[in-house]
Amino acid sequence: MVHAHDALGVLQGLLVLALLWWTWSAYAWLGNQARADTGVVRAAMAVAMAALFVVALTVPEAWDDAEGGLNGPLVLVGAYLVVRCVHLTVYALAARGDTGLRRQLAITWVPLAAGAILLVAGALLGGRLQTAFFAGALVVDWGGTYLTSREGNWRIHSAAHWTERHGLFIILAIGESVVAIGVGAAGQPISAPLIAAAVLGVAAAICLWWLYFDVVSRAAEHRLRDARGPARVRMALEAYSYGHFPIVAGIIVGAVGVEGVIAHAGDVKPLGLFYAAVLYGGFALYLAGHVLFKRRVHAALGVPRLVAVAVLLLALPAAAFLPPLVGLAGLVLLLGVLIGVETRRYAALGAGVRPG
Repeated sequence: MVHAHDALGVLQGLLVLALLWWTWSAYAWLGNQARADTGVVRAAMAVAMAALFVVALTVPEAWDDAEGGLNGPLVLVGAYLVVRCVHLTVYALAARGDTGLRRQLAITWVPLAAGAILLVAGALLGGRLQTAFFAGALVVDWGGTYLTSREGNWRIHSAAHWTERHGLFIILAIGESVVAIGVGAAGQPISAPLIAAAVLGVAAAICLWWLYFDVVSRAAEHRLRDARGPARVRMALEAYSYGHFPIVAGIIVGAVGVEGVIAHAGDVKPLGLFYAAVLYGGFALYLAGHVLFKRRVHAALGVPRLVAVAVLLLALPAAAFLPPLVGLAGLVLLLGVLIGVETRRYAALGAGVRPG
């Protein structure tokens, strides 16, 4: 996304992110079933971590295989499938005695295998076909897993552990937006515009944190804790495994925009359509993910955030013609107003879920 300033580059970045997210989500389910620091699970985690490290090494060649050496996209797919297969195998061992869960795991091999065929084919074909096949693989795997999970045979033994894991992932993603500030500032002399842009970038990251952790995550944990049986499983699946991906994707896409603003902090030239799209569009995606999350957990629409999404999308074309610093300042101002409105609107709810 950083190097390919077009819609295809953003799509390809999101596809790789989706593979990584789906892998992490799978192990979050396993971690709620069995301890990760004992017995065969520990050994499996070590194998999975090594394979995932190989995935990380191949990300720079995910779409453009470098000359010489192994086929980068094919190595990525192979390592990814090792991670997924280790997960299902160990999960089956951890599910001994639970007939419903073992049946669910057996069925889950079907969408994984179908998606794997498309991933391998895409890696071998390369080019635009690789993008299409990877997208198709995700549709098959994600869609197939959802359809085969309707009976609620997965297990969530600890709502607190489940929500904490996802909260930690959100923190990691927000951390990437802070790292983007340093990447954008690299090699630039210290100047007033650069300092202002960096402060605004940190303020944007704080807003992301506030919007998720102040009330939303705590209230959702209470709802998940109170749910029972298949209802809890469906909430965990839909609100977290699926519903959190737009939130994470929005943070990452928005971070690309923040990096672009920092890199051009002193420019008087307009921000441009690409950086306006990833900055405003990324934060709009983040808030839209929140709207969907709240809708699933609380059966409520989240009107303030929905209005903020609309404002960001409507302002996006105009932001392309603003100086980078002004565009980022406008975004932070909107997020600050949203936080202020929600703090007043949901004061009672916040008091009920905050510790102490």
